[in-house]
Amino acid sequence: MIVKMMKYDIVLFAPEHDRFIESLRETGMVDITTSGWEPSESDRNLLLDIEARTKALATLDALAAEGKTSTVAVDSNSVFASYTEAQGIIAAAKGDIARLSKSIEEWREWGEVDITRTAALAAAGVSLRYFVASSTTFEKSIAQWSEEYNIVLINGENSQARFVVIGSGNEEINIDAQEIKAPTMSLSQLTQSVSDAEARIAVAEQTLVACAAHRQTIASELATLKVRLQNTRIAATATQEADGLLLVLEGWAEESNSDKVDALLDSSANTVYIKSNPTPEDNTPVKLKNNRFARIFELVGNMYALPKYGTVDLTPFFAPFYMLFFAICLCDAGYGAVILAAGLALLFKGGVKMRQAALFSTLCGAMSVVFGFFANSFFGMSISDAPIFENFKFINFQEDFFVTSMVIGIIQILFGMAINLVMTTKAFGIRNALGSLGWFMLILSSCLAAVAGMVGIEWFGFGSVAYMVVAGIALVFMLLLNRPSYNIFANFGVGLWDTYNNITGLLSDVLSYIRLFAIGLSGGVLALVFNSLALGLTGLDGGIEQFTVATVFQILGASVILLIGHGINLFMSTISSFVHPMRLTFVEFFKNAGFEMGTRAFEPLTKEKE
Repeated sequence: MIVKMMKYDIVLFAPEHDRFIESLRETGMVDITTSGWEPSESDRNLLLDIEARTKALATLDALAAEGKTSTVAVDSNSVFASYTEAQGIIAAAKGDIARLSKSIEEWREWGEVDITRTAALAAAGVSLRYFVASSTTFEKSIAQWSEEYNIVLINGENSQARFVVIGSGNEEINIDAQEIKAPTMSLSQLTQSVSDAEARIAVAEQTLVACAAHRQTIASELATLKVRLQNTRIAATATQEADGLLLVLEGWAEESNSDKVDALLDSSANTVYIKSNPTPEDNTPVKLKNNRFARIFELVGNMYALPKYGTVDLTPFFAPFYMLFFAICLCDAGYGAVILAAGLALLFKGGVKMRQAALFSTLCGAMSVVFGFFANSFFGMSISDAPIFENFKFINFQEDFFVTSMVIGIIQILFGMAINLVMTTKAFGIRNALGSLGWFMLILSSCLAAVAGMVGIEWFGFGSVAYMVVAGIALVFMLLLNRPSYNIFANFGVGLWDTYNNITGLLSDVLSYIRLFAIGLSGGVLALVFNSLALGLTGLDGGIEQFTVATVFQILGASVILLIGHGINLFMSTISSFVHPMRLTFVEFFKNAGFEMGTRAFEPLTKEKE
């Protein structure tokens, strides 16, 4: 559900601004509107400083988790500067290593070059110019080239010939070969330079480890910078009145905390305020408050957007469907067990930050185990092959679930339409919901008539009086009463246009749910393929007649193929099972449920944790 908010229009004496904001920050209950803020040059620098320290903290937290110790001493008052310097040294050294390694690779075939002697020859007027050509070209042309130039072959063992042309340095050399830049360092010097760069990296990494022990200093600096940014944004977006002597702020608080906020504002000197309920025109911040189950799936909903204030939070409504869709797409009890185990491991080892993701994985994994069992699949093997389950009635996924997936889609779409209908009626009255009610009645009655025909209930089948009455009422709502403010002819025209759009849209929406069947089937087929491949390539498809040493290698080979194959399939299936249910939720369900996107979350001013 969406937490109810109260709006505060606050007027305060400008010199009291900092003290007042600090008092709000102490309570941690008031969100101040700063929409439309445009950062200045100094503000952008402040943002860069915050970003840099945030990244530094993430890096140092990871280093601290490794439990390394350092012999390097770092001044606790300049930890960030030491961190920045160390990172710069590491980046520069890695760049040097990449450049030097390329030179080593390039000059290894030339052998050791005495840079001192080549420099002495150059001083004496003797130039050495280095060329590379294909061995075939060199062999064909060496005789001709030697007539005009002094050529010394250095290395011709590989497919390329490396040679030197000796001259005065002023002559133009025209040969079918690529000239390369003369070396400035010998191989031994290049190797030593790489070692020196690696040593600089090692020292810098020790500095980073030492910084990790004092990362609290950076955390304190980051907290101070964030407070500065908050104050800057509030001051820049506040409305100034009375030649700047007064500031007008817009604030928000949860209705449940409004009495405490009232007491705080009443006790603030030189401050007046007006408290009111939000209006549809307000950019009201949104905070969600759900039960323990639905709260887990806020992780999915937040990837799209928060709902608009005054509408409905769809998280509790799509959560069960999402779990089911995930399980259908994965469609294997073995894969579900792996995800369940990973979720449980993350739940106990991942800490508080990973708790939501861990619970999400655990629930989806558990649902996948249940559905995979009924779908008769365990790592691509049929569960019904086990004697204990030979009489159990499993789902024939391949034959039956094509239609079932569309039925599930129709159910979710109707559920979304019902939510939209209730919310429209609640917000604007039943007269403004008659068009939507007509469509809901027509689709629901048609579905019930189809079911009635299948089970032999004639009184509500297609063509029955009861069905025709319901369908007729629905058509009246759809075509003649869809817009209360229009006349009957305009209503009919708009109704026809809506009919075309709704029919094509609903058909597309229902067909989208076939992806549940397609993804589940493809994952199951791949699992079967890997099983057959493992047994076929190792000769175990005919069973084990006699256990020998060779059988051990057959089993090891099959195990490797199964691990790699099922690992790839599990990875791909898990991604598909995460993404495609999300797509069905955000596109088909949200659209039919009338989801409206919010623009901002409720973020009260708080004391930054250092």
